Amino acid sequence: MDYKKYIPGMSIAFFIAFMAYFLSGIIPHVGASVLALIIGIILNFIIKDSSSLTRGLKFTSKTVLKTAIVLLGASLSISQMIMVGKYSLYVMTFTLLAAFGFGYLFGHLLKINWKMSTLISAGTGICGGSAIAAISPTIDADDSDITYAIAATFIFDMLMIILFPIMGNLLGLSDLAYGLWTGTAVNDTSSVVAAGYSFSNAAGEFATIVKLTRTLAIIPIVLIFTVVGTYIKQKETQVKEELPANKYHHVLKIAPWFILLFILMAIINSLGYIPLEVGVTINTTSRFLMAMALGAIGLNTDIKKMVSAGINPMILGFLVSSTVVIVSLMVQSTLGQL
Repeated sequence: MDYKKYIPGMSIAFFIAFMAYFLSGIIPHVGASVLALIIGIILNFIIKDSSSLTRGLKFTSKTVLKTAIVLLGASLSISQMIMVGKYSLYVMTFTLLAAFGFGYLFGHLLKINWKMSTLISAGTGICGGSAIAAISPTIDADDSDITYAIAATFIFDMLMIILFPIMGNLLGLSDLAYGLWTGTAVNDTSSVVAAGYSFSNAAGEFATIVKLTRTLAIIPIVLIFTVVGTYIKQKETQVKEELPANKYHHVLKIAPWFILLFILMAIINSLGYIPLEVGVTINTTSRFLMAMALGAIGLNTDIKKMVSAGINPMILGFLVSSTVVIVSLMVQSTLGQL
């Protein structure tokens, strides 16, 4: 294997991630991963011949992304679930069911491919770009699907930062109710923090805790779509004449085993075996690698294919986001939290 052919693509992905982190310190409420994706798309238009970058970009968007997901597990702690209490867990359960249930329904009605609708539902129901990036390898999503899904969730996150404090005041929500609503209905962590603290400090603190706990939903959702994705890939690629004895070997071959390492990292962290300082370093590394991967995905995206998808995926993002916002309020009202 000629490793030198990987260097150009990986180097430009590293540069994109570095620039994204630099700009994220200047541009408020926009994460480095989203900025990396945007920079990648811009370079897609500028660079005419990217043939020398192909191997490195593919390696970064696939293998480096999987490495980032494994390391992401080290920042997840199941003990966080205890901190937020049973009410927030009830609300999160219903918002997740609403995101994926209505996402599938609306996606079918709008004739959007199941991979893109799944990614939009994951980004809306869990935690924006991180959830989309984590699930995409398990269902073998196209770069254009990933790009469109992140763009859809990002746009509505920006709207929510502005609209949530206004709606919270109009509805007369308490700090607790508003924090729970924001933490379960706004997508990206930076957007949750912005929307939460613009209402009050108490609401911001509670919204942040709820959001961090909501991120844990990545674990079961990734497991579910690992099974779904493996089943579909096995069904699509299995040769009809294949002997039954080879069936399980075939499944094992296409199963995304990096997910097991991701789960293992989360368990190790939950048991307290990863020191705080080490955990912070691993988390920072994970986010930088994810920015590299998304930069590569943006640079490698087939823009024509993305444009051909039309406005329907954006409509889906709006419908799913609106559904989650409404369901969160409805469940709180039922539980007597409003």
